[in-house]
Amino acid sequence: MISLESNSVDLQTRLEAAFSSSLPLSLATEPHLSGALWQTLGRPGSLVRARMVYEIARAHNLPEGRSINLAVAIEYFHTASLLFDDLPCMDDASERRGEPCVHQVHGEAAAVLAALGLVNRAYALLWRGLVGSPADAQARATAYTERCLGVYGLLNGQSEDLHYRQLPAARQSPQKVATGKTVSLIRLSLVLPAILGGAGASEVCWLERLAAFWGLSYQILDDLKDVFQQPAQTGKTAARDELLQRPNTALVMGPDQSLLRLERLLNLADRVLDRLVARLPDLSFLEELRRRFRQEIIGIKASQPSRI
Repeated sequence: MISLESNSVDLQTRLEAAFSSSLPLSLATEPHLSGALWQTLGRPGSLVRARMVYEIARAHNLPEGRSINLAVAIEYFHTASLLFDDLPCMDDASERRGEPCVHQVHGEAAAVLAALGLVNRAYALLWRGLVGSPADAQARATAYTERCLGVYGLLNGQSEDLHYRQLPAARQSPQKVATGKTVSLIRLSLVLPAILGGAGASEVCWLERLAAFWGLSYQILDDLKDVFQQPAQTGKTAARDELLQRPNTALVMGPDQSLLRLERLLNLADRVLDRLVARLPDLSFLEELRRRFRQEIIGIKASQPSRI
């Protein structure tokens, strides 16, 4: 019998291979652009979003090929957002995933074009993932994608993040910004494949709740890491939020209150997840992601035991 752990490792390997190979490059590709893309495709990261997309797609009986295409598409959207996020006009970061940022190695123009290349390829893979679902499901899925990635979702959240101190006082809420910037992609990862697999309104509602709780939790974890951990621990430039006056729950509430809020959000997420798994046992893989969140909290506390 193949263990669940073996299945997880095998899936991770397949997703990494798909991430690296789903945007083929030719010898005619200009060297700066080619270099930027090779660097990006060679560092797939954790692929947590891709894993969620794939597992939910398969749980709803979408074919293997479509599931992989959808998983890589969402991961390309996410990766493109990181390339944009690191640019001097955004967060002006120097390190990502333990290496110099793409724009520092290959230039800002190449990083922008590489990000656009990922977005373009992501849409092509997304359309492939849609084919085969009923027309009404395809229509709902495309509308949902626009809602999450467009000016009402990710783009607006990023703009609010960049101009946080210029927002009206009533809108200066790290949680509100995170809803647009961070929750949107997690929501897309959990809900899009379910829509294409014919999930009912009730299941979609529960998945959206889970995405909100997990997305906000993830952002608080990221905020705490930015304040209390070093690049050697996180693999990316640290202490940017305070310097750039960006929304950060740990800076606004302090570490103790931030951890309390994080625990409350994860407890709410646990209730939703338990209900989902009870109704759909094929979604039990999400319990592994829950364990990862708990491990991240332990790591945060251990990084600064005298201050948290």
